[in-house]
Amino acid sequence: MRPELKATLVFLEKLTLRPEELTSADADEVRAAGVSDQALCDAATVCALFSMIARLADSFGWDVPEWDRLQQRAPAMLEDGYALGAIAKRA
Repeated sequence: MRPELKATLVFLEKLTLRPEELTSADADEVRAAGVSDQALCDAATVCALFSMIARLADSFGWDVPEWDRLQQRAPAMLEDGYALGAIAKRA
């Protein structure tokens, strides 16, 4: 595994599981592995969004659709992406 990826994943794991322990030294370690501030910010943003989505899904009891349903929706998702207009059009 590339050092940049490994350092980023260690940071994201701590951000997800033990955010109260995260310090600027953790970010410094990622930067020292060659990750830019923008890349680290992007990774942290994606991580935070996925964490939020997972927590909302658990709170509201949202289920992952069955595999067959996902297969049916995949072509439209690939074609239109996740833009709100595209999602509304598929509903």
